[in-house]
Amino acid sequence: MIRRFIKIMWKVGLALIIIIVLSYKAIDWTTDRQIKTSLKKTPKKHVGLVLGTSKYVVSGGRNLFFKYRIDATVKLYRAGKIQHILVSGDNGHKSYNEPEEMRKELIKQGIPNDRITLDYAGFRTFDSMIRCKEVFCQSDIIIITQRFHLHRALFLANRFGINAIGFEAKDVPKSYAVKTTVREYFARVKALLDIYILNTSPKFLGQKECID
Repeated sequence: MIRRFIKIMWKVGLALIIIIVLSYKAIDWTTDRQIKTSLKKTPKKHVGLVLGTSKYVVSGGRNLFFKYRIDATVKLYRAGKIQHILVSGDNGHKSYNEPEEMRKELIKQGIPNDRITLDYAGFRTFDSMIRCKEVFCQSDIIIITQRFHLHRALFLANRFGINAIGFEAKDVPKSYAVKTTVREYFARVKALLDIYILNTSPKFLGQKECID
């Protein structure tokens, strides 16, 4: 009986691993051509959507994901590839405000405040993509984040009818992002479930705030 149970659990575990890996790779394959790494090869679009993250890591040090996303956004703006920046991130409580921290950093880098719009309800990538179109009226954008994250963001954008390309922010060292890499595998499975099975809605939508 015990051996049979272990055998069943082993098969179930193996099936789950296969599903997770295939989900990850499928999203890679369907979005890879949309990712740009060169400024010269990146077409101009009015709005760049930078996906939020915290400024600091749990230990208190500077978050490299944050730094490199800001750097990539500034490069695009200075090169004339985007004219307006939509910052979408989590502002779940008063002491945690990803969009505001990114706005401050962008202004320090010389981006005019009136060229920045904040989305405080981008609690996860799924919400950020829907709100970009439904709240901020943008359906032709450049998404800015690290490559592993771009694949999932572009997959969601495609499903929501957004004409998007991704501009790759500099990646972090592998040893720096082990937890993030592992979490992305499960996040992609969740994205597929949200789209094809659960028919998920964003946590908060609200009224339109169209970017001119």
